[in-house]
Amino acid sequence: MNRIDRLTAILVQLQSKRVVKAQEIADKYKLSLRTVYRDIKALDEAGVPIIGEAGIGYSIMEGYRLPPVMFTKEEAAAFLTAEKLVNKLTDASTQKNYGSAMLKVKAVLRLSEKDYLEDLEQYIEVIENRYVPKNTNNTIHLQNVLQCIAQKKVLHMDYFANHNQQHSKRHVEPVGIYYVAENWYMVAYCRLRKDYRNFKFSNVNSMAATDVFFQQQHPALKSFLNRVSKEKELQTVVLSVDKSILKYFGDQKYYNGFVSQKEVGDKVEMTFLSASLNGFARWYMHFGEHADIIEPQQLKDIIKDALTAIAKKVK
Repeated sequence: MNRIDRLTAILVQLQSKRVVKAQEIADKYKLSLRTVYRDIKALDEAGVPIIGEAGIGYSIMEGYRLPPVMFTKEEAAAFLTAEKLVNKLTDASTQKNYGSAMLKVKAVLRLSEKDYLEDLEQYIEVIENRYVPKNTNNTIHLQNVLQCIAQKKVLHMDYFANHNQQHSKRHVEPVGIYYVAENWYMVAYCRLRKDYRNFKFSNVNSMAATDVFFQQQHPALKSFLNRVSKEKELQTVVLSVDKSILKYFGDQKYYNGFVSQKEVGDKVEMTFLSASLNGFARWYMHFGEHADIIEPQQLKDIIKDALTAIAKKVK
């Protein structure tokens, strides 16, 4: 990237957030902090009203806007790909909002780029897995929840809990949402249980924002994922897997709750959030000789019992 393109990109980044730290710019464009400081100075000398405060970061004076930028073909294609995913994995409200945003993106494209997108659209498709049961609850409430998170509003919902097969009325303070294993989930502070809970959207019968605001500052969503995964509905599974068999996992790892992985020596440590340890055990036995279970012990016990039962059958 030449310097002119980089300065333009940094200016766009500065407009994307209230405050941007120099280290964020350095990390994004793989620059030294010294180069970032020079680029910021160059933008300032060019007349961009940049406000900088030591130890906090940079911001642009309220009211200043960069004139509309043109998207590249590659950027427009990325938007198109995302639209396909949004249309399959989210709810009607989110699909409508994203469709409206895509019209605005297409409106600023050059004619050649519009033609490019029209030609490309027929070659991108997201196909649902026919082996995964379809969610009969099509109302995911994503926009409703996100608005309540932003406004710090309490949500009221009618929820069906799988573990006791009972309906309950809940008032919750939403923390965040995430998607795993073909389902959307919400982490929220439950005023009924006086603790944080993990709620599956497909088990929500009705949901509505209240006029009650909450003052409590909840930790970030990521800090809850390990905790809520220990509840009955989702459990953390960690495997140490031979690198040689990863290519055979395919999409099955996602259907079994894959979250992340990291290399540890000649192995890959994989983390899953599983909704069914019994189901996970059956999948694990396909490749068990090439993977060690780090946690949980319960999964090991399930597999031992299954193998004992199988051994009796094949005597």
